[in-house]
Parts: sequence; C-alpha cells; structure tokens
Amino acid sequence: MRELHDFPGGLSLLPHKEITNREMSIVQPLPERLFLPLQQHIGQPATPVVSTGERVLKGQIIARADGYVSVPVHASTSGVITDIGLYPVPHPTISTAPCMVLEPDGNDAWFDIWPSERYDHLEPVRLQELIRDCGIVGLGGAGFPAHVKLMEGVENAVDTLIINGVECEPHITCDDRLIQEKASYVVSGARMIRHAVQARHCVIALEDDMELAYQALAGLVDDDLELVKVPTRYPAGGENQLIKTLTGKDVPSAGLPIHIGIVIHNVATAAAVYRAVTRGEPIVSRYVTVTGKVDNPVNLQVLLGTPVEDCLATCGYQRCEENKVIIGGPMMGVHVTTPNMPVIKTTNCIIIEENTPAQPEMPCIRCGNCADVCPERLLPQQLYWFARAQALEQARAYRLFDCTECGCCAYTCPSHIPLVDYYRRAKSQITLDQEHSRGAEHLRQRFIRKNARLQHDARAARADKPLRDGGSDQDSRSAKKSYVQAALARSRAQRQQRSVADGKAR
Repeated sequence: MRELHDFPGGLSLLPHKEITNREMSIVQPLPERLFLPLQQHIGQPATPVVSTGERVLKGQIIARADGYVSVPVHASTSGVITDIGLYPVPHPTISTAPCMVLEPDGNDAWFDIWPSERYDHLEPVRLQELIRDCGIVGLGGAGFPAHVKLMEGVENAVDTLIINGVECEPHITCDDRLIQEKASYVVSGARMIRHAVQARHCVIALEDDMELAYQALAGLVDDDLELVKVPTRYPAGGENQLIKTLTGKDVPSAGLPIHIGIVIHNVATAAAVYRAVTRGEPIVSRYVTVTGKVDNPVNLQVLLGTPVEDCLATCGYQRCEENKVIIGGPMMGVHVTTPNMPVIKTTNCIIIEENTPAQPEMPCIRCGNCADVCPERLLPQQLYWFARAQALEQARAYRLFDCTECGCCAYTCPSHIPLVDYYRRAKSQITLDQEHSRGAEHLRQRFIRKNARLQHDARAARADKPLRDGGSDQDSRSAKKSYVQAALARSRAQRQQRSVADGKAR
C-alpha cells in the first residue's frame, strides 16, 4: 500500500455526482455547424492550413501547430470550411477568438489514418511525435500540450508517472463515466505514456468515492501499475495537491512536476493516447457532463466544436433567461451569458444554475479564512490588495502565478469578494505587459542590428573607395603628385614653345 500524505487547505464540498455517474453516456448528434477555435490549449494558437470553401475529412489537420507549445486542430467530421473568423469561445478573460467553421456533410468520412506498430517497440521520441501530431492536450481542464510533458520527461529522469482520475469538483463525472465505459483504454494508454517517458513507477489515482470506476480498473491493472484511492476533498485533483498526496513531495514555486521527477496526465488524456497509437485517431471528441437544471442530466460523447446549446437541447433544456450557464465546474468554471459557444478540448462539464443575484462585494474584514483554505499556502488577502491596486510587481513577488485559481478563497470569503477574478485580471495584465515589453525589446534589437549593419556597410565602403580610385591612400597621393608634376611640366613646355615662336617672329 502506498503511503498517502495530507495537503494544506482545501474544502469538503457536497459532490452532487450521483445524478450522472451511474447513467450510460450518450453520443451527441451531429450539429449543423461546428466551431473549432484555433486555440484550445495553453500555448500558441494553431495556424489554418485550409481555406474557406475547402472540403475536409474527419481527422484531417485543418490548422497546424505554431511552435513548440502548440498542437494542431483536426476536423471533427467531414464537410466544408464555411468561414474563418471571430466567434464566441469559453474563456475566462476573452469573449471571442479566431475559429474555423465546419459545415458537416453527414458522411463522417475519415481522413487516411494509420495505427502504429506495437507501442513497446517504438522509440519514446516516436510516441511523443505521434501524440503531438494527434493534437492531444491535457483533458482535465488545463489543456497543456501532452507532448511537451512527455519530451520533458525523456530529457529528465522520471521516477513516477501519475494518471489523474480524481474529479474533485462537484457535479463533474465525465472521467468517472469514461473509466467505467473505457477502462481498457485508460490502462493501455497509461502503459503507453509510461513507455514514452520511461517512468520507473506508474500510479492511477481515483477518489475514494469512485467505487464503480475503481472496480472497472482493478481487473485490468498488473504489477506494472498501482491503483490508488485518495480521500475525497477539494481540490485533491489539483496537480500539486495530488503529487503531495501520493508522494509527499512539494512542487517548487514557479516550478514544474518534472523538476521533482514526476509527470502527471489525466485519465482522458491516457484514453486519447490509446486511440492515437492503436488507431491513429487524433482527438476529435470528448466526454462532457451536462447537469444542473436540465431535464435529463447525463454524460455526452461530443464532437469538438459542437455548440453548447446543442448539448443542452439533447438533455431537454429550454433556454431561460432566469438561468446561467457554467462551462466547467462550479468552483473553477467560466460563467457565460449565452450557450452560443463551442465544446473544446478542455470542456469537461456544462452546468445550468439559477441566475440568483450576486452578493454585493463588501470590504475585506481580514478574517483570514482565505489563507486557511488555500492549498498553495499563499496569502490571498495580500494578493487581493496588490491586484486591486495594480501593484503587479508586489503581487508577483507574493507568488501570484502559483495560484491555481481553485476558488477556495472566494468560496469562504464572508465579504463576497470575487478574489479569483482579481487574480485573473492581474495575471492577464502582467502577461500583456510582458508581451509588450518583448515587442519593444524586439524592436530595439532590430534598431541596434540595423545601425550596426549600416555602420559596417559604411566602413566597408570607405575601405573599398581607394581601391576603386586606383589603390591605397599612399598610391592615391603619389598619383595626384605625379599628375600635378606632369601638368606643371606641360605648362612649362608650352611657355617655352611660345617663347621660341615669339623669338623667331622677331
């Protein structure tokens, strides 16, 4: 038995998971149009490689990765690209983003895809490339490109690979259902990822209330995998918190799990890796929990790009202005005013809640509740003051970017201060300032390089001029002296000739 450790802070929340975790998932019908954002992950957005009016096949790359921390976007079905433009997206700080609009033709015809040979015969680098080319990212919510973690794992010694099946937010059961229905995908995918990073140990972690999922996996794991239950407590599924629970280690501030020899991936990511390796399938769909004030709460298997409102209609929801839509969980999800936006790679849940008036924000009373529940041992009150005052350097010094935006602080705040909103805005402003600074530095370097090039060209021109004029400076001076002497000699000769001529005339 693996020894488990406690992490600081956290909350005990009512799970509300029995509503959807015991019902079989349903395949979401094909929509009239799919909206595929060019950025569905952390990192650089993809770049379109097809044009408006072009026909595409399911699984075909329609936007290529742009840089190392980026992944391609694939067509979710066959059809025609009807537009490339700005459309609503589920994002905490922006409302619209570049999307490719795909009108399905109803054939669902696949692009040419090929399974790989036995994964254990493949070089780890080949597995990483395959996972990158299939557009796989972390499907637990963060959306970090999976291949980057794998490449970092190969470049560093990996002691433990953790496959994260801990769904700690209330209502969300998409991973639970995936495990119950596709347990063999998860186990096989875990083994493939382990081979890709050459990890010494591999642990699949679930919450202790996911009994059916645990039973589905228990019959498939062997001595090469550990299956572990962790206590149900929010945010036990957070990357740093799960690492602490399973290993007792702390991820260093501003660091990554790989810095302490650990790589962590979601169970849905493992299942996607299995599909990519054994079938050559890129990620074009995912499980999504639809719950709350809907007639038929259930988990759906949804093509990426499907409008959220289509998923809600499948669950019997009639749009009502008195309700609000949450994309994600109740703690970390994005509250949106309209379901007119697509399901993307990181969409794990859609919740309909009654649109109750927000409690007015009151002054901070310095109660300290926020610090007590912070799982990252931060000082949320200080971060709030700095973020509110736009004292961004101080906020950064107080480890603003170590905040995982779990929402524990805002949940316990008696003054109803939307603390996470302040932190998000501060992070966005710092990132924007850094981009502007990088842009200014880039222009400065270009100016310096241009001046250096002009000075070099001027020096070269000065060095070449004497040669063009007939030699070195000394040769040039000699030539000028000879020219003057010859001119004087000619002048004297002409005067002598005139004198002789005058004498003869007399």
